[in-house]
This record gives sequence, C-alpha cells and structure tokens, in this order.
Amino acid sequence: MSQSKSAAIYLANITERERLLLKRLVDYTNLNAISEIWPIAAKAFGNTVALKDPHSKPAVVINYTQLAEKIQQFAAGLQALGVKAGDRISLIADNSPRWFIADQGIMTAGGVNAVRSSQAEKEELLFIVANSGSTAVVVEDLKTLNRLQDRLNDLPIQLVILLTDETLETQENFKILNFSQLVELGSNHTLEPVEQNYDTLATLIYTSGTTGKPKGVMLTHGNLLHQINTFGTVLQPDVGDIALSILPTWHSYERTAEYYLLSQGCTQVYTNLRSVKKDLKDFKPQYMVAVPRLWESIYEGVQKQFREQPAKKQRLINFLLSNSDRYIKAKRIADGLSLEHLQASAIERLSARIQALSLSPLHALGEKLVYAKVREATGGQIKYVISGGGALPKHIDNFFEIIDIRILQGYGLTETSPVTNVRRPWHNVRGSSGPTLPATEVKIVDPETRKPLPIGERGLVLLRGPQIMQGYYQNPEATAKAIDAEGWFDSGDLGWLTPANDLVLTGRAKDTIVLTNGENIEPQPIEDACLRSPYIDQIMLVGQDQRSLGALIVPNMEALEKWAESQNLDLSSKSDNITASPSQKIDLESKIIQELYRKELSREVQNRPGYRADDRIGPFKLIPEPFSIENGLMTQTLKIRRHVVAERYRDLINALFA
Repeated sequence: MSQSKSAAIYLANITERERLLLKRLVDYTNLNAISEIWPIAAKAFGNTVALKDPHSKPAVVINYTQLAEKIQQFAAGLQALGVKAGDRISLIADNSPRWFIADQGIMTAGGVNAVRSSQAEKEELLFIVANSGSTAVVVEDLKTLNRLQDRLNDLPIQLVILLTDETLETQENFKILNFSQLVELGSNHTLEPVEQNYDTLATLIYTSGTTGKPKGVMLTHGNLLHQINTFGTVLQPDVGDIALSILPTWHSYERTAEYYLLSQGCTQVYTNLRSVKKDLKDFKPQYMVAVPRLWESIYEGVQKQFREQPAKKQRLINFLLSNSDRYIKAKRIADGLSLEHLQASAIERLSARIQALSLSPLHALGEKLVYAKVREATGGQIKYVISGGGALPKHIDNFFEIIDIRILQGYGLTETSPVTNVRRPWHNVRGSSGPTLPATEVKIVDPETRKPLPIGERGLVLLRGPQIMQGYYQNPEATAKAIDAEGWFDSGDLGWLTPANDLVLTGRAKDTIVLTNGENIEPQPIEDACLRSPYIDQIMLVGQDQRSLGALIVPNMEALEKWAESQNLDLSSKSDNITASPSQKIDLESKIIQELYRKELSREVQNRPGYRADDRIGPFKLIPEPFSIENGLMTQTLKIRRHVVAERYRDLINALFA
C-alpha cells in the first residue's frame, strides 16, 4: 500500500469537526511503520517526560529524546546479534519502560514480536514461542527464563535478552545478554534502516481459542497506525498531559492507547492495583485507560466512604445523588443523548430541559458539598477516561456522569487492533459504545442468514476497516471463518445501531465470556469439567460483563434423589417453590442441596488442568427443565444455543448478579 493511498484512507468519510480536531495534532499519516514515530516525537517533544515508573527501584524517568535513542540502541543491538527483517521474537514481560523500549526496538530492527505476560502459564508461553517460530526471546527477568529454559533448548532459539541487568553465563544453545549489555552493544553499532509498509507484520498477540490453544492475531503496521492516526478524532491531549497506565501493556487495548498518547507528547506514568488510588492523587492524571472493573472499584470505595458518614449526612448524600440522577437523565433527553428516548419529540425535549433546570440548583449543591470532593480523590484533573474490554454497568456510567468524570466507552477486539467504536466527548450516549472511528464500518446482520438488518434491530455485529487483522497466524481455517471474502470480520457480538450510528451491544453470539476485569473465559472446558460431577446433567456458564462467572445448572435428578436417600434426608419440594416442576421430588432451593452443588463446582473446576482464579464459578441457579431440541434451547447437533438460553433466562441471570 502506497503512502498516498494509506493517508487517503484516514481522510475518507471524515467530518469537518474531525478534520479540525486532527489539525491540532502531530501528523503521522504519511508514515509506513509504528517505529518511525519516535524520532519525530523526539524532535517535537524533546525534554518532555515520556515514561515514568515511580515504583521501580530506582524510579525511572525517560524523556522523549532519551526514549528515541534507547529504542534505536535496542534495535541496533538486535541487528548486531543477527536479527533480520521478519524474524519473530517472543516478548514475555510486563508493564515497564523497558517493555516499551523492547517492543519498539524489535519493530525498529524489522522484527515481529509475539507478546504475552510473564505471569502466563508455562505451557502457554512455550506454545507461543514455538507457534510463532521465534528465534529470539526477550524475557522479564532471570526468574522467567528459568521457568522456560529447559524447554527452550528444544526450540530454535538463538538469543535471549533479559529486561533486567541480571547476568548469566552464555548457554551452549543460545546467547544471553541483559538489557544494559544489549543497549551498550547497540550504541556501538549503526542501525540499518529496514523497508516496511502498511502490510508488514508488526506483532502477534495471542488470544484464547475455543480448542484451548491460543490463536496468534496478526496485526500489521497499518493496523496499528490506523489507531494512532484516527484516535485524534476522540481525544486531543496537550503536550505534558499525564496518562496513568495500569492495564497489561502487551494487550492491544492498552498498547494502542499508549502509542497514541505518546505520539502526542503525553507523559505515561506506570501504576498498579496496589498503588493506583495513591497515584491518582499524587500524579493527578488527565487521562486513564482501564476496564470496567477499575471504575467499579473506585465507585465501591466512594460508596464505602458514604456509608461511614453519620446517618444524617448519609441521608443528605443519598438525597443529592437521587436528585442528580434525575437531573442527568433529564439533561440527556434534552440534549438528544438518551438511549431510551432516541425518538423524543421537540415537546418532550423541551419538557426535559425544563425539568433539568428545576433540578439544577440541587445538583449544584451536590457538586459543592459532595461531587467535587470525590473528584479530588482521583486527582481532580481528569479530562477523560476511556473504558473498554467489557460493558460498563449502567449505575457506574450514571455515577461518574453525576460527579462530572467523563467516561468514553469504547469497543473492539484484539483482532481489530482493537478500537472500532468509541463515544465522543460531544456525543456521549451512555449505554452505547459510540460511533465508529474514521474509515471503519459496522454492519448488523441476522446471525443465521447473514442478511443486513435495519437500524434499531438486534443482530450479529460485523466490522470492516483498516484496523482489521491480517488473520490468525498459521491458521487459515480460523481466518476464513472470521473474515469473509468482502473483508467483514465476525465479532461474535450481538448488538444494534442507533440512527446516529452509535453501536449498542447486547450480548455475545459466540461462547467467550469477558469479565469486567478484561479476562476472556472460554466456557466449554470449564463446563466439561463440571459435567464430571454425577449430580450435574447440563450446565451453561454466564457472566458476560460481570465480576465472576455464574452458572445455570440442570441437575441429574436421579443421582440427586439417590444421594438424598443415602443421607436419609427429607428434601421434598415445597408447593410454593417456583423453580420446582410438579413431578420434582426435591427442593432445589434447600440449603443442603445448594451446599452440595457449591462443593461439586469448586472441586471440579479447581481440579481442572490450567485452573485460574477467574475460572471460579460464583452464583449459580438450579433449573429443573433440561435444555433440549424440543424447547429450542439446543441445536440439532445437541449444542446449547447460548444466546437463546441467555434470553429465555435473562431475568434469572440478572438476579444472580444483582
């Protein structure tokens, strides 16, 4: 793809407002590769701090001039050790300035990095190293290397780089250097320019697969540059604005946000779950990118403080919050930004505006007495926060609007680099994921026929644009299944479009469950483990956009009755038990039955190979009616129709997590 053509992509179908917003920013539309950004940024921002890690020992502070220099030295060091354009290098490490230097150093040298956290399971990491065809590995530290070393000898690894300054003697099978040794080597070696373009592979990001084996998402320089060159239509940061970084830096969501904010001269400060509340106060960030769980945590902390107030003050706070809740909802209708009132008439909007005006004095009192103090706990300087990786609960969205911290909910997947949609500051329709980024298309189709559906009708979300992945690495079958001949990517999500093109998500058509902490859970292996219990006949996990997994369970009534008899228990169902069928002999709501199933679930899930804490099943419900073809809850091939079950039991599922 030529430079002129690539630049034209971003300028196509762009509004005048967006064009004016982009004019304020440093322009990278004519670049061919991500790595070309940093020399330009160094000239533009010079001594402005780029990366700051206050939690490392010693603390790290790197300005833009130093960042560009270290990236080039890292790249030159790799080239001096034989790394050539297209070589795969596994980058197994976590958030730090050195991760960023390594990431961009690998790309500057012409390499392709395959990225994952050093905390991931050993077998998963070794699969990524092997599947990617890596000939070099960059690891977090010596501890990480020691976990993998015995099996690396069986792979074609020629070089290992430690991101620490620990030292280790060179092994027989591969050469080992630490970070400082590599940078020093690079400082004495001339960097050779590498020919790259929009279609050149930049990175492999491995996601969970339904078979249990991760799939390598191939993202090109063009995919990633799309995000950098279009996100200015959403945010226009000032040089020196602070962005607090907490998400895994190797994940596509945090990664592309970092690329964009750093391309515009922001200062990125690294934090962690333990330090985030203090760092919000100390560093007073303007921007933060996170998953819904962080905003929930902040909300819960505030609510806890409210509950600790004297009773009289609690009543005042609750009164003010209730008034402000009515105020923001009326204001949304008046401004044409209410998802529940998209077709509001002029009279309805005028009425809402009058209502908002009448509620505004008390809202202003709430601002003076309560909301401003809550904002101070976040540093008091936040311009916008970006939320993604899952749906934002409605009450969280409302609360942050009340206290005037503006959340822009976005949407996308690793396969889409990731952002396709995001709410805009001037068009912030709560409950939606906003309109598309420039040059991006969304189409809603019938999940069965794939025929396009009209505005407002729910269906499968298809996506198309320059940010769609090249495909799954060495997996043409999965690629063909995900991307059709016209370039439409099957998101696996269900949703609908408003008349203003805001995307509203309603669930998932495919199986993957995404929790509010951003973790992707494949339900099938966990369900299979649970089915080992003699007391479970059928099970379907739920929990999309929740803190934990939940489950709908069809009990094996015969086994359960035998167990009850062996225990000499009288567990006859009560006539007023709404979950019991007329023929059912056991009260499924009884405490002893609930305890039995809790033990069964805990044992089977924890005994499953590769168990993680996020696999734990929280709330569950025993339902007497089996999933069947006859009641429409199973396919002809006896697979559970998850979206149909989720719709049938929607109220019950909502009650599980209430």
